Amino acid sequence: MLAVVGLGNPGPQYVNTRHNVGFAVVQRLAARWGASFVSDGCASVARAHVAGHPVALVQPQLLMNLSGPALARTTLLPGMEGLVVVHDDLDLDCGRIQVKCGGGAAGHRGVLSIAQVFGADFPRVRVGIGKPPLGGDVVDFVLDEPDPTDLAALGTAVATAADAIECVLRDGVQIAMNVFNARQRRPEAAPTPVTGRI
Repeated sequence: MLAVVGLGNPGPQYVNTRHNVGFAVVQRLAARWGASFVSDGCASVARAHVAGHPVALVQPQLLMNLSGPALARTTLLPGMEGLVVVHDDLDLDCGRIQVKCGGGAAGHRGVLSIAQVFGADFPRVRVGIGKPPLGGDVVDFVLDEPDPTDLAALGTAVATAADAIECVLRDGVQIAMNVFNARQRRPEAAPTPVTGRI
């Protein structure tokens, strides 16, 4: 079984924050696939079959920097054969998507936690959230809700990241990289305030 892991922090106070965009992507996939989540306290998992293979959508239920131990401890992933991880990324412009395989964590504690437990050689779908304003605090930025312009960009990015994951599952990481890593333009701001949630 392949596990598609969306990174985020559990709890209602984090639901709409930039740091929880990974959770939003796996929720989007669960809605597409008609899959429902169950939880054992370490992870929430929804199961589906994609391209003829069993796939688990996973939201670790410990804090972000304990994502690796959460995956290791959950009883809901027997026979897990591999990981695809989707997460927010400060080094990409807000709304951009990048698919990669392996490499460092670039300071992302959730990715680092998973790499420490399972090794670093797993595919990632990075969802750009941009950087805080000059002099702004990074922790405050990632744990804050995006403004309407960024919210619109991230709403589009969540759908694109879900497409990228389906491409990884169906066609493999290299093809997904070729398709989704072309330079993307940031979506235009909506002419009226956006009130939806990601």
